[in-house]
Amino acid sequence: MSRREGVLAAVLLTLLAAAPLAASNVVLNFLMSALIVALAAQGWNLLAGFGGQFSFGHAAFFGTGAYAAAILQMRYGVNAWAACLCGLLAGGLVGWIIGGLAFRARLRGSYFALITLAFAEVLRICANAAPMTGGAAGLLVKLNARAANFQFSSRTTFVWIALGCVAAVLAGTAALARSRFGAYLVAVRENEDAARALGVDTLAVKLRAITLSGAITAAAGCLYTQYFLYIDADIAFGTRISVEVLLAAIVGGIGTVLGPVVGALALHALGELTRLSAGSVTGIDLVLFGLILVAVIAFAPGGIVGSVRRLRGGRA
Repeated sequence: MSRREGVLAAVLLTLLAAAPLAASNVVLNFLMSALIVALAAQGWNLLAGFGGQFSFGHAAFFGTGAYAAAILQMRYGVNAWAACLCGLLAGGLVGWIIGGLAFRARLRGSYFALITLAFAEVLRICANAAPMTGGAAGLLVKLNARAANFQFSSRTTFVWIALGCVAAVLAGTAALARSRFGAYLVAVRENEDAARALGVDTLAVKLRAITLSGAITAAAGCLYTQYFLYIDADIAFGTRISVEVLLAAIVGGIGTVLGPVVGALALHALGELTRLSAGSVTGIDLVLFGLILVAVIAFAPGGIVGSVRRLRGGRA
């Protein structure tokens, strides 16, 4: 990320931090939803944008974090903060397991994408049937608005916490992009066989990437549980969250530091405007997302951030 993009990121985060002070509950809900998707999209972008390992099933990590936070609180009485930390670790563990199975079998490209989708669907079916997860009815987290319970009477506090998570991952991704591990990830993305021939431990690099990606995406699931206080199998492991996070990264600029955040905000803004304009037409926002994806791939493969770089004569 260039210095100019760093300044733009700081300005964007400052504006988002100030927005809740003068916003209605509707706007706060919009910001929270967009930031949750932005955080999950940053996790997807780490694995796919930097590492070239495209996933269609990041809902597996999102749902793991969401359910782990809810189950530990409701079934075992674990403090919400500790439960969310465990949810984050559980997402990383699931990522490591999926990566270990897929990468040791040398699955790449569409094969890897499909195996992640399969894992997410298996987890959805299991969550929909297991008594521990509440089955089809889902889990409702008890309302007790105290900071010790990671619940707040003001939505503004939640937005600031989510924004802090997004900013922390953004800074971490920027540092990663400049690190040796980031260089290894790009080498694997560009030509895995050549990277292996040059001495890069490609399996270890990919396992580390999917573990970090899973943990970041699980953190978004934990935030969802704490904010909405309800989770079910379709929300947690459904294809919608997988589609939203990959769309946010692609539309914003795949393989860029700021792209997932820009993409999530743009997609949610367009989605809300479309729903307001179309009224009660079910799924109209998904139709719009599909059209946007086709347009981005055809005319702006670098996404919003890549297009801005190109217009100002920067590097793609």
